[in-house]
Amino acid sequence: MAERVLIIEDEEDIRENLAFSLKREGFEALEAASGEQGLELARSGKPAIILLDLMLPGMDGLSVCRHLKQAASTAAIPIIMLTAKGEEIDKIVGFELGADDYVVKPFSLREVVLRIRAVLRRGREETYTSEVNSGALTLDAVRHQAWAGDRELDLTLSEFKLLQNLLQHAGQVRSREQLLDAVWGYSFEGYARSVDSHIKRLRAKLGPHGELIETVRGIGYRVKSKS
Repeated sequence: MAERVLIIEDEEDIRENLAFSLKREGFEALEAASGEQGLELARSGKPAIILLDLMLPGMDGLSVCRHLKQAASTAAIPIIMLTAKGEEIDKIVGFELGADDYVVKPFSLREVVLRIRAVLRRGREETYTSEVNSGALTLDAVRHQAWAGDRELDLTLSEFKLLQNLLQHAGQVRSREQLLDAVWGYSFEGYARSVDSHIKRLRAKLGPHGELIETVRGIGYRVKSKS
């Protein structure tokens, strides 16, 4: 059965070109021209992934993303944000709201398809270690659960994969490029800094245990190994 992609984009030419390319690649495409229509289709259409334009009329993309991630029925659907704005602050806000990836217009349709496949693939992949832990942090890949101490964490797919990769390499420094490739499935120049936004959000969710994720200046991050 073809995986369903919801395109929330107000520019008709872009939306139709995306839909055409996705159908040609074997996907099923749903189209929404506004944030409000997109929210309705996200709830009723059960898409596997959402392409979400940031600059929508009325309810903008960030508001749509916030609503999707706050609702239990749509929170787990991965989101790739599409925008003509390339400022770092927009990327940070989008990632902090739970977006899984970010593509700046003008983009190639082929790149968008590759991004979609990468996000969907990492959601399906089974990992080589079921349960990993370091200190107060524990993660069970089979049950898709993670804990900080005795508190279960509410993580997005990207945050879960990021924590998993860090724990699997506890005590080792992981560069931004390594994390980007392992978690997102690619390593395009200019996107490595998106890892920083996810680390910031992950640390916040870990609460007092966030300090277990160390910054290694000029290189990347590591989780402290067990003492």
